[in-house]
Amino acid sequence: MTQAPRRKRANGVESRQRILDATVEIAGERGYDGTSIAAVSAKCGLPASSIYWHFKDKDDLIAAVIERSFETWLTAVELPDEATGAPLERMTVMAANIAKSLVDAPDFLRLGLMLALERRPTEPRGRTVFLQVREISRRRIAQMLQDLFPDLDEQALATLTTYTVAGADGLFVQREVAGDDVDLIALFELHARMVYEAAGRLSRAASPAAPCGD
Repeated sequence: MTQAPRRKRANGVESRQRILDATVEIAGERGYDGTSIAAVSAKCGLPASSIYWHFKDKDDLIAAVIERSFETWLTAVELPDEATGAPLERMTVMAANIAKSLVDAPDFLRLGLMLALERRPTEPRGRTVFLQVREISRRRIAQMLQDLFPDLDEQALATLTTYTVAGADGLFVQREVAGDDVDLIALFELHARMVYEAAGRLSRAASPAAPCGD
C-alpha cells in the first residue's frame, strides 16, 4: 500500500534533479536570457508540464539551480579544526576545499555573477537568491577571520572580508575565461596566504603597543 506513494515521491525527486541538471547545461551555454522552459524540456526529456509542476517559471528554476549549487559549495566554507595544523595551514586547506567545490559545482557562482552584474526593470528571483546566499558565505568568511585574528577591528575585518571575497571572484572568473589550464586550487591557496599575511599586519596594527621597559 505504501510503495506507490514512495515510488511517486522518488520519481518526483529524480525528475527535479533531471530538470536542474538540464538547466545547468542550458544556462552554462546560453546564459540567463537564452535559457527557456522549452530548451530545458528538450534537454531533460520531460514535458514542459512536468517542469511547471516543480517550478513556477524560468526564474524560479534558475534560483533553484543557484540554491542547489550553493548548498554544495557552502559545506567547503568551513575552517578545519586545529588538528589540521597551524592557522595558515588551516586557511589554505579551507581555500583548497572551496576551490575544489567551485570546480565540481560552479553553477552557484557562474550563474549568480551573471545575474548580479545585470540590471533589469524587474529583478529576477535568481539574482535575489544569489545575493542572499552570497551574504551567508561572506558572513562565514568574516567569522573565520575574526576567529583567527580576534584583534581585528570592525573596519579592518570588513575590508579584509571584502578583499577575500573579491579575490575569490576574480580567480573564478579567470578560470572561466582561460579554461581548465588555470589551477584554481593553487591560486586559491596563494590567495589564502596573501589574506593571512594581510590579516596579520592589520591585526598587529590594531593591537595596543607593548609597554616600553624601564
